[in-house]
Amino acid sequence: MFRNDDQPMFNIGVIAELLKVHPETLRIWEKHGLVEPSRRNKQRLYSNNDVKRLQFIHMLINDKGLNIAGVLQIISMYPCWTTKHCSGNNNKGDGANTSKPCWKEQGTYCFVLEDLADQCSVCPHFKNGCQANSEQ
Repeated sequence: MFRNDDQPMFNIGVIAELLKVHPETLRIWEKHGLVEPSRRNKQRLYSNNDVKRLQFIHMLINDKGLNIAGVLQIISMYPCWTTKHCSGNNNKGDGANTSKPCWKEQGTYCFVLEDLADQCSVCPHFKNGCQANSEQ
């Protein structure tokens, strides 16, 4: 049988109990754009992938001590955050700059071609700024 991890099927009460948070916490996370559950008859329904996103958010807030702004910054570095059918990555991290822990599967890593900081070094505006500064 085919399993669709993007199929909405859990209501907010089930997810709140699973994560041991108040349902209002999930509503706040949604309000800030951390997760976008599906709706059916005005009822929030979460998929398995939504649950994985919420577990990652929960870990960043409770284990790492980040606030919502910090979580937004971290998830902005994951281009796959809102991608449907993201399979995660089962490769082990090699400590290179080309990998970072995957949000979807604990103990796995995402391989990224560039992070935002890497893009700055090749940006024409950045280069022009450096050239202008070095000429002064």
